[in-house]
Amino acid sequence: MNEKIGRILRVIYMGTPRFAVPSLAALSQTEDLVRVVTRPDRPAGRGRKKIPSPVKEEALDRGIPALQPMKITEPEFVRALRDFSCDLFVVAAFGQILPPEILEIPKYGCINIHASLLPKYRGASPIAAAIAAGENKTGITIIRMDAGMDTGDILMQRELEIGPEETTGVLTERLAILGARTLLQTLKILKEGRLERIPQDGAGAIATPLLKKEHGVINWNLAGEAIRNHVRAMDPWPGAYTLVDGEILKIWRVTVREEKGRPGEVIRAGRCFQVGTRDGSVVIETVQRPGRRRINGAEFLRGRPAIREGMILGSGQPS
Repeated sequence: MNEKIGRILRVIYMGTPRFAVPSLAALSQTEDLVRVVTRPDRPAGRGRKKIPSPVKEEALDRGIPALQPMKITEPEFVRALRDFSCDLFVVAAFGQILPPEILEIPKYGCINIHASLLPKYRGASPIAAAIAAGENKTGITIIRMDAGMDTGDILMQRELEIGPEETTGVLTERLAILGARTLLQTLKILKEGRLERIPQDGAGAIATPLLKKEHGVINWNLAGEAIRNHVRAMDPWPGAYTLVDGEILKIWRVTVREEKGRPGEVIRAGRCFQVGTRDGSVVIETVQRPGRRRINGAEFLRGRPAIREGMILGSGQPS
């Protein structure tokens, strides 16, 4: 990457969720964005109407054709990618791993916009993982992609502080904007022939999974602060939850208290909804029953005499 490039790059962009939209918008204003690749439309809502990805919507608004392969490894699709004769593929939260035969297609390789300070938090849920771990900073890493999962050489990193009350949803929006800005800085230096590649130190790597509904369950045996971080990390999806009388109760906000109780024990069930943890307790500030709106903990308790001090949350089967 030490060659000076005095022209606009031919680029294919691959991405799917809202996180990938600002980078697509920025790239479309500076380079020749010949195609966007995103996941196929998916049915959603009660009517199961097929909904395009946020990246597809943005691409079509900008007049950029979108490709939607079921599998990016399909031979015909790989040949089609090769026929575009691109300089660069840019990838952000695409959802499919690029095999070596695709990584080798563009002249200047494939680069990825990853929402963590690699090598920490590789994989599918780096933002939620950083919040759940109680980190006070995260960031964006631009890497030269290789065949591994977020293991490529680092091209550029930018840090961002995590607010004490910030959720995954809010932080994702801020990181998406930082990602777009960092991408343009990376391409500028690439064109100047000054881009350096720094190998990752795998010793500091942490892998993160694709989030599933079951990741939202609250472990009341954790410390209060860890539970608070978990609640922030699972917002907006899948949402932190516990079982109350066999019913799933989503919990969207808690505050930590020193007053102690057994893990999962309801120690106050009146004007406040307070539950024991390993080292103290938390006040449950905002909750949501299935199909209902979000309400505060005290409002939830009114009219529910079955929830009493001394009962243990998180036991039983979901109804």
